[in-house]
Amino acid sequence: MKKYTFILAAFMLMGFIGKVKAQTDPAEFTGATAKLKHYDALYILNSADEKKIKGTLRNMDNALEDPRLKGKLHIELIVFGDGVAVYMKSGIYEQTLKDLLAKGVVMAQCSNTVRERKIDKNDLFPFISYVPSGNGEIIIRQYEGWAVVHP
Repeated sequence: MKKYTFILAAFMLMGFIGKVKAQTDPAEFTGATAKLKHYDALYILNSADEKKIKGTLRNMDNALEDPRLKGKLHIELIVFGDGVAVYMKSGIYEQTLKDLLAKGVVMAQCSNTVRERKIDKNDLFPFISYVPSGNGEIIIRQYEGWAVVHP
């Protein structure tokens, strides 16, 4: 009886492995389908690293241009800590931010960072919004069902 149980289990396992292999065949995989009418995504930036900032901004633009999400995606960029560099007028990101703004991206800055670092709001772009805390924004958005992206 143990022999038959083992053989049956082996055949079941082989069937399962076959199904898993078929599902991950690169020729058959097409990615997720956007079935909803609307998607919300919160992008997090808390680094002054130029590569990280440019990558985050590029990722946001790529998501907005994804044909599956085109016209269905609402993005907010929440910035805190060292990420405040992206919103500084003295930086190099103004045009990229304006391009994203034109596509409907909401740009939010943590007020705690501004206060704690004694940053004059006049040194930041006038088109950004402020939230009481970056972490609070992340928590609230996540509980509202937003996708939270931290590239």
